[in-house]
Amino acid sequence: MTTLSQGKLKSLYAHLAPGCPVTSEYLAHLGVSADLAVHYVRAGWLVRLAKGVFRRPEQGLSLHPSLKLLERGIAGLHVGGKSALDWHGVRHYVAQQGTLHLYGWKTARLPDWFLTAFPAEYRRKRLFDEKPEALLHVAPFEGRSDAPLVSVPERALLELLSEIGVRQPLSEARELMESTYNLRGVVLQELLKRCTSVKTVRLCLTLGRELSLPWTKKLNPAELPTGSRSPWVCRLDDGVLVLKP
Repeated sequence: MTTLSQGKLKSLYAHLAPGCPVTSEYLAHLGVSADLAVHYVRAGWLVRLAKGVFRRPEQGLSLHPSLKLLERGIAGLHVGGKSALDWHGVRHYVAQQGTLHLYGWKTARLPDWFLTAFPAEYRRKRLFDEKPEALLHVAPFEGRSDAPLVSVPERALLELLSEIGVRQPLSEARELMESTYNLRGVVLQELLKRCTSVKTVRLCLTLGRELSLPWTKKLNPAELPTGSRSPWVCRLDDGVLVLKP
């Protein structure tokens, strides 16, 4: 390897942390051409994950930088629902590896290089009246600028409830809700007012009251989109769910 190529490799490693995936565009920004990237791959100094996506060879992928890369290509991508609750410590089991639940604004397919490292499901969901570039109560995890976007617990709960009758068992959702006594009523009120799913609004109010969760007293149902006077009925695996307005 020439001295120039060695210098570029050192510079690349200085900018590229182990486990962090990068695109060919980023490599070009660092002065690594497509031909030089191919040379680095053949020499074992870079690992090619897919066309135009690479990582350093020392270790496997890290989740957070991988999610940050996906955010650039999928509008509104964020960790949500049950996974977001788990990230915030709301869970009814101890340290169990599960499927990562990701949500976004448009139809998309997670790349194979990501799914191979991180079992995940992606769902296009427009649960709130919002814009993909300004999602309601979605922020970098723990406030870190380099962290992936994740729903706050209040939004994550509503994303979870929206899946009941589709993919989410009601019994598990109830168990998780039992640990949500610290949710902020003012944040839930804002989210519920802009929620586009009557089922989700009714579920939140109904289960919150049944479980005597303190934040229910801070909600004003009269301001929420609970739909018509007709009950909402859904057949579940373990029976029929009836939600009154």
